[in-house]
Amino acid sequence: MAGHRPGLRGPAGQRTGARRRAGRRPAVTGPEAAKSARVLRVGNASGFYGDRFDAVREMLTGGPLDVLTGDYLAELTMLILGRDRLRDPGLGYARTFLRQLEETLGLAHDKGVRIVANAGGLNPAGLADAVRALAGRLGVPVNVAHVEGDDLTARYPGALTANAYLGGGGIAACLRAGADIVVTGRVTDAALVTGPAAAHFGWGPDDLDALAGAVVAGHVLECGTQATGGNYAFFARDGHDVRRPG
Repeated sequence: MAGHRPGLRGPAGQRTGARRRAGRRPAVTGPEAAKSARVLRVGNASGFYGDRFDAVREMLTGGPLDVLTGDYLAELTMLILGRDRLRDPGLGYARTFLRQLEETLGLAHDKGVRIVANAGGLNPAGLADAVRALAGRLGVPVNVAHVEGDDLTARYPGALTANAYLGGGGIAACLRAGADIVVTGRVTDAALVTGPAAAHFGWGPDDLDALAGAVVAGHVLECGTQATGGNYAFFARDGHDVRRPG
């Protein structure tokens, strides 16, 4: 991205990395632009590392969408990724995300859907490079960015992993700079939504009420089945398909 170097510091001390690829789609203008500015359609395709593989395609084909998010990280996941990184310093990210993109990257690009995921784990820069390589192989022109700055392992000798939660500021910076795909390390669950929302609506760090609403929406989206009956104990008795609790 023009003027946006890998490792450029973004809001709140977060570090963002972005590189530009050709192929941005033309902006929507006229009445449709005014309408789209008031609404941001966000879908989530992953609540944990190992969630349903075909959810990405389902979300992309299930209806209109502006942003598709994915949460892949938990404490146990960081342990798994840490062991991966011990075996190969080039790893440390959620490889499932790459396999999902291999099947859906072209579809997301054709539909104009931006993708934001914390699948970068312990190596967001490495995942961003892998996504660029995949996009090049598939012939899909996308702008890929990553957010880093959460990894504190170097401060704690002997620790396998040590990470601090980041917010959505780095994600927003990447999207404002023109990223189609943003991958991060450890960010809060809701940051996957607050970042795109801040970029879309032009919010700043002092727009607390708006950001608070996005935090609520982000938690509902990331743990969506809990908001649509995931805690209900009688699916089988009442004839519901437990694979689709929503």
